[in-house]
Amino acid sequence: MYFLGLGLVLLAMKYLEIGPVAAWDWWVVLMPFGLAVAWWAWADSSGYTKRKAMEREDARRQARIDSNREAIGTLNKKKRR
Repeated sequence: MYFLGLGLVLLAMKYLEIGPVAAWDWWVVLMPFGLAVAWWAWADSSGYTKRKAMEREDARRQARIDSNREAIGTLNKKKRR
């Protein structure tokens, strides 16, 4: 996501001829988009994306379990705040 944001900023700067980016070659300006594609391809092929989604899902599930236990009064005293 950072590569995409950087690419958009550099693209706007090149198009509007702002600062030193105006003198750069187009391939340098467009390189963050290629890096973003490479990152997404690696993240999907290595399972990184799925692993992070499962971690978020597990954290939400545990938070729901803890709030339900707290609501019925069975949460350990150590976890109470």
